[in-house]
Amino acid sequence: MTSPSNLPPEVSISERDATYLRQAIEWSNTARVRGNRPFGAVVVDQSGHVLTQAYNCGTEKHDLTAHAETTAVRQLGLKFDRETLRHATLYSSGEPCVMCAGAIFWSGIGRVVYGIDAQRLRIFRGEVTEQKDVQLSCRDVFNASPHPIVCIGPALIEESTQPHVGAWKT
Repeated sequence: MTSPSNLPPEVSISERDATYLRQAIEWSNTARVRGNRPFGAVVVDQSGHVLTQAYNCGTEKHDLTAHAETTAVRQLGLKFDRETLRHATLYSSGEPCVMCAGAIFWSGIGRVVYGIDAQRLRIFRGEVTEQKDVQLSCRDVFNASPHPIVCIGPALIEESTQPHVGAWKT
């Protein structure tokens, strides 16, 4: 288990980033209310136009891969060209897992801003086996990418933590 002294510090983000990250956090609340794990994502193009929004809908869809980020990438589909996605930002209420980081890589999205980090999420998940994750940071995946993926987080930690309070089995 991670101790509080080993947790990554919160990073400062711009007002624009904070606005969209808060939208992703709202989607995480929607996910929780609907009986899913509390995660949300918003993808925004370079000019600030929202391309898609999603929440974790795994419980609803009986799909273990229906994480917020993966769902958002699927919704983008082939609607947007690679140049648009290269300049897009994916805002995630929580640090993307390895699967979602892979989907972000394959989509060509060039920037990620996230709220609560994986270390803090592991504290919520506890030691329940089916709640454990692969302990790699999304940065590990992004750093292996042949194209740059800027990664910013954790940010708005207190706000992005709230949907997780009481949401995980102990």
